Amino acid sequence: MDFDLSLPELEQPPLFQFEEASAGAVELFPTVWSACEELVSPDPALRHKGLGQLMALGAPRLSPLVAYLLSTRLADPDAALRARAAQALGGLLLPDLEGRPTPEPVRRYLVAALSQMRTRSIYALLEVAYDGPDTAASVARLLNVCPYAGKHLVEILNERKLPLTIRRAAVDFIGSVGYLEAIPALERLATRLEARLGGQQSMPFAPPAVQDETDLLPVVQAALVMLKAP
Repeated sequence: MDFDLSLPELEQPPLFQFEEASAGAVELFPTVWSACEELVSPDPALRHKGLGQLMALGAPRLSPLVAYLLSTRLADPDAALRARAAQALGGLLLPDLEGRPTPEPVRRYLVAALSQMRTRSIYALLEVAYDGPDTAASVARLLNVCPYAGKHLVEILNERKLPLTIRRAAVDFIGSVGYLEAIPALERLATRLEARLGGQQSMPFAPPAVQDETDLLPVVQAALVMLKAP
């Protein structure tokens, strides 16, 4: 009796979305793989080099795998690389210079990766959110596709041991992205800060705190205005 020992044909997920890629995309494979290896190198200089090469090739916009790999750099220990990765990934959520959207598979993989961000990852983004003129807008787009971002931003805001710069950034993005579910937490914080500020004004002889969280009151109030605007 003869047996059919041939293996079934399996569909392999493409490295590139060829409907959006140039005709010479196949020739880029060795360069792309080399750049990906550099992107995850222990050497920060090589990681920067790999990211630059991938961006020059436009690989993150063409490859779901490269886009996902780049998302792992949002928690990179090198803050400068983290900011560059945020800018690059934020750009994938917008059309390119010719008005073409990022291919759907690439966007789907990226959104899935960003949806898994939790407090530590979001904190890492807040640390670099204002490193460069376009970084804040990119960070806002990345946070906007994470369904848990509002909750984690509130957790960061309410943690009194954290630097005021980070807590202030959390308030900024709560307001600018528009996390309506954060309104009760912001109102409670505003009430507490107003009471504390009133107590300080009634005791002007008391020495100022090294890190006075009442400095957050204006940005909390501004965020509430944005969130409650019709």
